[in-house]
Amino acid sequence: MERKESGPVLGLESSCDETAAALLAPDGTVLAERVLSQIADHAAFGGVVPEIAARAHLAALDGLAKDCLREAGLGFADLAAVAATAGPGLIGGLLVGTGYAKGVAAATGATYLAINHLEAHALTARLPGLAPRAPQFPYLLLLLSGGHSQCVAVEGVGRYRLLGTTLDDAVGEAFDKTAKLLGLPYPGGPALEALARQGNPAAITLPRPLLHREGCDFSFSGLKTAVAQLVAAQAAGALPSALAADIAASFQAAVADSLEDRVRHALALCPGATALVIAGGVASNRLIRERLEAVARTAGTSLIAPPVRLCTDNAVMVAWAAIERLRAGFASPLAAPCKPRWPLGAA
Repeated sequence: MERKESGPVLGLESSCDETAAALLAPDGTVLAERVLSQIADHAAFGGVVPEIAARAHLAALDGLAKDCLREAGLGFADLAAVAATAGPGLIGGLLVGTGYAKGVAAATGATYLAINHLEAHALTARLPGLAPRAPQFPYLLLLLSGGHSQCVAVEGVGRYRLLGTTLDDAVGEAFDKTAKLLGLPYPGGPALEALARQGNPAAITLPRPLLHREGCDFSFSGLKTAVAQLVAAQAAGALPSALAADIAASFQAAVADSLEDRVRHALALCPGATALVIAGGVASNRLIRERLEAVARTAGTSLIAPPVRLCTDNAVMVAWAAIERLRAGFASPLAAPCKPRWPLGAA
């Protein structure tokens, strides 16, 4: 079947606990987007259950994709390309999304692209209209999520240089585990941020792991353990609300201090960076954004932070990464495998 040279791109995301579809024009204009959260499905378990997630993706994905096409007044035959997150992520969800995308590509002749979820986050800042001026390569990416804390020099599409990563827990994982210690509901990050607004960030002294150390690696396990020991020392039962708020605020301040220090070091390792870009779910945290904006300003550059809806898992970033890869001459064979572990920059 003859391949289409240009046309809209359908992106699909199903790597964890959000099912998403988005339709983008070739210039990056968002024609339609849908995101279905599975928070209610997993809340009772305090975290994501892979089998439940995969079944929810299977039930929802077709309807979301068709909703996007219907909103744009298009059909599958109009697609130039279809892209799906192929990793990293939970294998069941990855198989659902890539299997659906491959089926559409095989049936319509659309180009198929297997997208690295981390690359999609890395390139989101270049989506037209997101910033007054899209960052030119190279720029510094700070990726903050439940599974990843990385400083990456983004040198081009498919060209990434890892400057630093977490030595233990990712920052989003530390937020979620600390929230659980405080008795907050899943997902923990947003709940902890809300509680922290009621507390005193200077009330409790907590460690700042790796502060002032060479390089820009991260460590959050010791900080999380310090909170666990503090909570364990309290009387049995629910924590007093004022104490819980102070712990949340002090924890969040410690994380912000650590990120600020690590990013300063990362900027020194990437002197030609045109911008500081933050991405991933934790990038939606208001305090962290404010602190990193100050770091960027001091360094003589600008902070680019996607809107909150594009920080968490979504399909707009998947479709945009596909457009970037198509422009760079990339495509994927239908036999391309899913990769539950797929480091940024690896083939």
